[in-house]
Amino acid sequence: MRDERQLPHRKRTFDRMLGDVVGDVEVDIDGDVEVDVDVSGLEQHDIADTTTSNAAPAEMDLEGFESVMVGECDDEQEEEVEEDEDEEEDEDYALRFEGDMDPLAFVDVDQNGDLPYQQFERLEYEALAERKRKALAKKREEEEMNAKESQQDIFGADIDDIWNAFGPKRRRRAGEAKRKGRKKVPGIPGASRLPPEVSRKLGEANLLYATRKNDEAIALLKEVVRLAPNAPDAYHTLGLLYDAMGDRKKALNFYMICAHLKPKDAALWKRLASWSTELGNTGQVIHCLTKAIRADPDDIDAKWDRASLYAEILDFQKAADAFEQMLVLRSSDVEVCKMVAKMQHKNGNIQRATEVLEKFIDEHSAEADFAAVNLLAELHMGNRNYAAALSQIDRARQMYCHGQALPLDLSIKSGICHVHLGNLLAAERDFEDLRKEGLDDLADLVLDVGDTYLSVGRHHDALGYYIILEGNDAYDNGTLSLKIAECYMAVDALEDAIRVYYRVMEKLPQHVDARLTLASLLLRCSRLDDAINLLKPPQVTDTSVSGLYWWQNGRIKMKLAEIYHGQGKLYLFLETILPAIQESLYVESFNQKVKGRKRLPKSVLAERAKLLEDKQDDEVFQGFGPIISRNDRAKASRAKKVLAKRAAEKEEKKAAALAAGMEWESEEESDGAEAEMELKQSPLPNLLKDDEHYQTLLQACKALASIQRYWEALEVIHHSLRVGNSLTPEQHDELRALGAQIAYKTSDARYGYECARYMVQQRPYSLSMWNCYYQVVSRSEARVPRHHKFMLQMRNKFADCVPAMIICGHQFAMISQSQGALREYLQAYKQQPEDPFINLCVGVSFINLSQGFRLSNRNQCVLQGFAFLYKYQRLSNHNQESNYNIARAYHCVGLVHLAVTYYEKVLQHFEKDRPIVRLPYESSTFLSQDFVPEGRVGGHCDLRREAAHNLHLIYKKSGSLHLARQVLMDYCRP
Repeated sequence: MRDERQLPHRKRTFDRMLGDVVGDVEVDIDGDVEVDVDVSGLEQHDIADTTTSNAAPAEMDLEGFESVMVGECDDEQEEEVEEDEDEEEDEDYALRFEGDMDPLAFVDVDQNGDLPYQQFERLEYEALAERKRKALAKKREEEEMNAKESQQDIFGADIDDIWNAFGPKRRRRAGEAKRKGRKKVPGIPGASRLPPEVSRKLGEANLLYATRKNDEAIALLKEVVRLAPNAPDAYHTLGLLYDAMGDRKKALNFYMICAHLKPKDAALWKRLASWSTELGNTGQVIHCLTKAIRADPDDIDAKWDRASLYAEILDFQKAADAFEQMLVLRSSDVEVCKMVAKMQHKNGNIQRATEVLEKFIDEHSAEADFAAVNLLAELHMGNRNYAAALSQIDRARQMYCHGQALPLDLSIKSGICHVHLGNLLAAERDFEDLRKEGLDDLADLVLDVGDTYLSVGRHHDALGYYIILEGNDAYDNGTLSLKIAECYMAVDALEDAIRVYYRVMEKLPQHVDARLTLASLLLRCSRLDDAINLLKPPQVTDTSVSGLYWWQNGRIKMKLAEIYHGQGKLYLFLETILPAIQESLYVESFNQKVKGRKRLPKSVLAERAKLLEDKQDDEVFQGFGPIISRNDRAKASRAKKVLAKRAAEKEEKKAAALAAGMEWESEEESDGAEAEMELKQSPLPNLLKDDEHYQTLLQACKALASIQRYWEALEVIHHSLRVGNSLTPEQHDELRALGAQIAYKTSDARYGYECARYMVQQRPYSLSMWNCYYQVVSRSEARVPRHHKFMLQMRNKFADCVPAMIICGHQFAMISQSQGALREYLQAYKQQPEDPFINLCVGVSFINLSQGFRLSNRNQCVLQGFAFLYKYQRLSNHNQESNYNIARAYHCVGLVHLAVTYYEKVLQHFEKDRPIVRLPYESSTFLSQDFVPEGRVGGHCDLRREAAHNLHLIYKKSGSLHLARQVLMDYCRP
C-alpha cells in the first residue's frame, strides 16, 4: 500500500560546492560508496580540495575524538566567511575518536550495561548539549553587543571603539566587498588522506580476508584501528570478518561504529536495522532507522517501519507523531491516514483521530475505502456520537455501494447506531443479513448486537442473540454465561438464571460477583442451605489457584455472616466475620502508623547531623558550636542516631554475608525522593467508612456481649475508636455507649472506663450517662487510678452538676469519710431539695457521722439524720423501701424497739416486681436459639426477706429464740 512518491531531495552541500558538476553515486553490497565526478570546468586546486575516495569518512582527522555538525544552505546562496572569523557549527552529528579513547571498547557492553548504540546516543546527546550551551553563550554576546551598540547610538562611540577602529584589525568599509574564504567541505571533517602505512595495512588485511586468514586479518585491522581510529573501512572489514566467522553480534557492533563514522550512508543504517530486528533488539532497530531517515529524509519505508516499532513498544505518542509526519508527505495514502487515526485513538486523542479520518474522506473520497469508514464509525460510536457514525455509514452507502449492499460489519454498526437512537425497526432490518449468514466467522458481530441490546435494557432481545452463541467453543465461556444469566434475571426467569450461574461457577470459580449474585438468587428462592453451601469454604483447597481464594474475599464473608446472623446462629456468625474484623482493624492501625512515614535519604540525614559538628573557626568566640534553634538541634540529634543505627545494621549485614561465604554488595542509598513504606491490604476495605461494614461490626460486638465474651467485644470497640478517624460523631457515641454498657458486665474497667468517661464529658448533666459511668467504676475489681482525678476536674469545671456531687459523696462514704460525704450530699440537696434519693443520702450520712467517737453533739446529729429520713419517707409515699431504710437506721443507732416496728411494717407490705431493664445488646433479637441467658430470680423488688433476717437477729439477741425461728420459717424459707 505504501508506493513510493517522488519527493524533493535536499541537495547536499558537496553538490552545491561543485556547482554544475554531476556526480553518480553507486553503493555496493558491502556499503562502500563510489563517486564518479565530472570535473570539467573546475580548477585543479578545487578538485584537490573536494574530491574524496570511496572511504571519505575515513579521511577525517585521526588524532582526536570530536563532534562535527554538518550544515546546509540554500542552492542559490554561497557562504561567505572572513579570515578572522570561526567556522559555523553544522547541524548533523558525526562520530570522531580522540585522545586515549579506545574505539574497540565500544564493541562490547560498557560498565553501565549500555549497548554500543546507547553509548553513541549518550555521546550525541552530550555533543548537542554542548552545542546548545555555545549557542546560548553566543546569544548572550550578541545581546551584549546590541546593548553596547544601542548605547553608542545614544552617547556615541567611546575611546576604545575609536582606537579599535583604526587598529590592526580594520573593519570593512562601506561598499567594500567581502573577502571570500575557502568553502568548507561538509561531511568530510578534516579532509586529509590516510597515511601510507595505514593504507598499506588496510590492503594487507583485505588480502588476508580474501584468503580466509581471519585471525591474522583481525589482528592487523585492530592495529589499523589504533593508528587511524576514525577510518570506517577498518570497522567495516572487521564486521565482514566476524560475520563470516558466525559472530553476528560482534559483527553488528563493528558495523555500528562504521555507520556512526559515515552517518550519511542510509543503506548501511537500514542493513543494521535489519540485523537488529533478527536479534530482537527493538531499541537498536529504532536507533538505526532514525539514522537512516536522517541520511535519507525521503525514505518512506524507513519512516513506516520506525513508526510501527513505536506502536509495538506501546509508545503511541511517538508513533502518532511519526505517522502524522508521513501523512504530511503522503496526504492521499489511506493506509497512513488509518494508522494516524489508530495511533491517536490509542494515545487517547479521539478528537484528533476523528478529524484526520473525516478530512481524508472529504478531500480524498476516491482513495478512501470501507475500512476507513469503518474505523471512523467505530470512533464516533466509542464517543457515543451515534448520529455522526450513522451519517458516515449512509454516506459510504451512497458513494461506494452503487446499489449493492453494505459490507456486513458496516451494516451491523448501522443497526447498533439505530438501537442506541431508538429506531428498533430500522435496526432489525440491518440485522437481517446477520441471521442469514453462517455464524462461524460472525460470532463477534452477534456478540456485539447482543451487548448493544443489553446496554439499552432490551434484555429479551439480547437473550435471543446470546443463545445463538451457546455451544460455540470460542465464545461460550463464563463471560457469555454471565450475560445470559443477567438477562434471565431481568426477565424474572430465576430458575434459569440459577442454572446458568451454576454453569458460570464451574467455568469461573473465582468470580466473586457471580457467586454473590447466585447466593442472593438462592435466598430469594428460599434455598437457604444451598446459599450457605455456595459461600462456605470448601473442605478441599484448590492449590492450583494463585493469590487469594474466593472464600477469603471480604464480601463473601460479609454475605455468609449476614445469613448466619439472620438465622440467629451467633457462634457461626462470629466464626465467619470476627477474624476478618480483627485483621482489618489491625491493618488499618498499621497503615495509619506508616502512612506518611518516610525514610529520609542518607544525604539529608548527614546534612542535619552536620549541624552538631560545625565549628566556626573564624568567629570571635572559639570552641563554641553554631547557634541553632531547639527544633533543628532535635532533628540533628535524631539524624545522628539514625545514621549510627543504619551504619551498625550495614556492618551486621556485611558480617553475616561474609560469614555465609557470599560476596557483599553494598546497597547505596539513593538521594532521590523519600520512599514511603508499603501499606497492607485490608480484608474488609473501608471497614469504618462503609455503613454496611460498620453495622456488621456493631452486630459482632453485640453478639460477643450476648455470649459473654466481653473482653473481645471491648477490644474491638477500643480499636475501632482508636483508628476510626472517618466515624461520624453519632457513630463515636454509639460505640462508646455500647462499650460502657458492656464494661458494666466485666470486673475490670480497662476499656469501658474510657468509653464511660467520654460519654460523661460530652453530656455532663445527663443522669443516664453518670449512671453508666458509676456502674463501670463501681463494678471494677481493680482500682481505677484516673477516676478520682477525673471527678475532681468535673467538680471544678461543673460546680452545679448534681450527679457528680452524689458520686463524690459515695466515694467519701466508701472510705468512711462521713464529713466529706455529708458535705457533697448537702451541696446536692441545695440544688434538688425534693429529691428522695438525695434526702436518703443526707440522712444516712448524718447517721453514719453520729457513730464517730469524737462527735460532741451526737444526739443532734441523729435527730437531723432522722429528719431527712422521714422527709425521704414522705417523698416516697411511705413505700416498703422507705420503711426498711428507717428500720435499718434505728437498728444502727441501737433503737431496736423502734426498728422492730418498722421491720414489721415491711413484712406487712408486699412489693410487686418491676420489669428488669435490659441493655440494648441483651435484646432477644441478638440472642441465639441455643443460648440461654443467666436466669433472674423472682421477687427482686420485695424486701421482706431482708427485713425478716434483720428482725430475727434482734429477736435472737434479746433471747426470743422462738420468735426468731418463727420469723425465718415464715419469710426466709424457700
